[in-house]
Amino acid sequence: MNTQKPIALVTGATSGIGEACALRLHCAGYRVIITGRNTERLETLKAGLGDDALALTFDVRDREAAETAIASLPAEWREIEVLVNNAGLALGLEKEYEGDYRDWDTMIDTNIKGLLYMTRAIVPGMVERGKGHVVNIGSVAGDAAYTNGNVYCGTKAAVKAITDGLRIDLAETPIRVTLLKPGLVETRFSEVRFHGDTERAANVYKGIVPLTGDDIADAALYAVQAPAHVQIAEMLILATHQASGSVICRK
Repeated sequence: MNTQKPIALVTGATSGIGEACALRLHCAGYRVIITGRNTERLETLKAGLGDDALALTFDVRDREAAETAIASLPAEWREIEVLVNNAGLALGLEKEYEGDYRDWDTMIDTNIKGLLYMTRAIVPGMVERGKGHVVNIGSVAGDAAYTNGNVYCGTKAAVKAITDGLRIDLAETPIRVTLLKPGLVETRFSEVRFHGDTERAANVYKGIVPLTGDDIADAALYAVQAPAHVQIAEMLILATHQASGSVICRK
């Protein structure tokens, strides 16, 4: 392990965008702390990354677990320079007045509170050292609600507001803050949304070439590698035949 390499921490690194970000950052010369709830998937990813990776299993919804995990980092892993707040999910696609409150709680606790917990745990160290970059994974869904997206869209709108607020709070420091807003990305996202219904999930991507996790990881790395005086504040990334969260042209 080369302790001279910078350190990045990626939440929700067990699949999709998070896994892709971890791989991209590792290839770019970062030591990577990968976090998630699935120990087996984390260990598989860690094995592929080698000694320059450290796996932490915890749920970002659990503030005490998140704080304990960060506090337990070995000394050589504590100076985190890049935080990728990727952990997030959508559950259900019902009308708001017919939604499952358990799905609401999970989305709010993961997409909003989990992001806040990780930011609170890591950003003070960045400020103290005078170096760092926070990349929050939002969504096109945060720009405008779409049919039956209600609560998920609301959580991603909150991510945008929280990211903007953090950027304002850090304006007097060298710390940069980036919001990435992906559109249709083919990951396990839809499978999770539909509670494991793979056929329904596959229909989301029919008739269009969607984005991949790698596409979003490329955008994250571009922002992180920009010159120190350049802050990529926000980036909307859509598939070619997607115009907004609700306008998709399927062939």
